[in-house]
Parts: sequence; structure tokens; C-alpha cells
Amino acid sequence: MDTRRSQLAIVLPAVLAAAGCGGAGTKAPSSSSPTKPNATTPASTSPGALQAEAASAATGDIPDNQIYLAYRSPGGWSIKYPEGWARSGGSNATLFRDKSNVVRIVIRPGTAPTTAQVRSDSSLRQAHISSAPAEMSIRGTRAIKVVYTTRSAPNPVTGKRVTLTVDRYYLARAHKVATIDLGTPVGVDNVDAYRLMIESFRWR
Repeated sequence: MDTRRSQLAIVLPAVLAAAGCGGAGTKAPSSSSPTKPNATTPASTSPGALQAEAASAATGDIPDNQIYLAYRSPGGWSIKYPEGWARSGGSNATLFRDKSNVVRIVIRPGTAPTTAQVRSDSSLRQAHISSAPAEMSIRGTRAIKVVYTTRSAPNPVTGKRVTLTVDRYYLARAHKVATIDLGTPVGVDNVDAYRLMIESFRWR
């Protein structure tokens, strides 16, 4: 576990820690127009296992009447996200978060992976896989889904930890692969909200 935490710390070097302190994360815009990424907040382009944010409790239920906005990335993709969530990163590695919910999109060059390739993905080698990689269709587009859990390091103030269950999707088009992680605290039901988000993802 110590080795895994070190890897996770490399994957999201400052994004979650800074966001948890109310610092470097930028507030997601309240309009559907494109926004410039925060150049001062780096985000790793390596889609390693998503690290849970250390929070005081497993909060983060997305209400049924939640309003969603469209984020159009300069990297050639778009996705809907809940209004009021903070956004950080750039066009190839973007993070949305609110409370203990974390959604990350990483874009890299490549071709559509097979389930065997996902099964041997080094970024998930030591993650706790709860559902093996399987092919599926998202609005007519081929995708691969795998479910895993991850636990945060202790919060430096409260000492508490959060365990996330993460739905990871791989989608590809035109020599680009999107790795999309949608993480929510164990015990919180955001199935419908996260289904809306993943089904809204579009290449442009």
C-alpha cells in the first residue's frame, strides 16, 4: 500500500491537495462557453489510479435536480459537469471535483485498447479491482469499463481518510484515447449523475 500511495502521489501531484485546501482549484464557470485552463495548476497526463481526496466524511450525493453545464476543452472533447464544481488542469488532463467527488479526464495518443490490454494496464496493477474490464457501448460508441476502489492518505488536519469507488472508461477516436475516472465515496449513490456525465462525453 505504501508503494501504491507513492504512485498515486505522482499521478496527482498537487491538484487534489491544493483543491482540498481551497487554493489552486479554479471554480467551474457558470456558463457553457469554453474557458481557459488554469495554467498555474498542473495536472498529470498519466492516467494512474484516481486518488481519493481526504475529507471529513463520505459526503457528495449529487441531487436529482442538479443543473449541468457543458465544458468544451481546447483538446477537442466536451463533457457535462455539475454546476458549481471546481475545475483544474488543462486540455489533456482535466479534473472536476466537489466535496469528495472526483472526475478526471486524461487524453493521450493511441488506439482503442482491448480488454486484455486494460487488464494489464500498469496504472491499475495494484489497484483493488472490483469489476473486471468489459466491453460496452455508450450511445453507440465502443468503450471499456473497469471498476476499482482507492483510499486516500490521511488528511493532514483531521487524519481521516476517504475510500472512493471509481468507474473508469476508455474511449478512443482518431488516434486518441480518453481515460475517464468518475470517483465517488463508498456508500454514496451517484450512479444516475455519473451515467449522465459519461454519456455526455463527445469528441469534437
